[in-house]
Amino acid sequence: MKTMQEWLDAYGVSHQNGTNKLIHWICVPTIMFSLIGLLYTIPPLWATRSLFINWGTLMVLLTLLFYIRLSFNIFVGFIFVGGLMVYLNHQLAGAMGISGLVFFSIALFVIAWIGQFIGHKIEGQKPSFLEDLQFLLIGPAWLMHFVLKKIGIKY
Repeated sequence: MKTMQEWLDAYGVSHQNGTNKLIHWICVPTIMFSLIGLLYTIPPLWATRSLFINWGTLMVLLTLLFYIRLSFNIFVGFIFVGGLMVYLNHQLAGAMGISGLVFFSIALFVIAWIGQFIGHKIEGQKPSFLEDLQFLLIGPAWLMHFVLKKIGIKY
């Protein structure tokens, strides 16, 4: 099993260009948010959808299991980030309705992925997830490690 540092180093190889990095700072959280939103809109099989009972929350919990194996501090950071994203999607669902959240999330998801591919075109490197799908979870951790480093917390 790779360490968090090995994952971050491997991810960083195709993320050297400043413009691509900036695009990732915008698009990776947007993709996360929109994916949680899309999953939130799917009715749960076992109960009525709520802030805590929805597919978006389940995705966040499963992602947290991946992170805790690699870095406790990144895990803790994503408790906050994932929780905030679920909460904001819950609020949006209340404000715009489920169908509104579906269309909003799809639009964000598509636009953000277009941005990601533009960034990689500028970089001249293919996206890391084409090599290993686990890199889809490393992208957010790569951003989180910069945040933690900036505030003096070892990741």
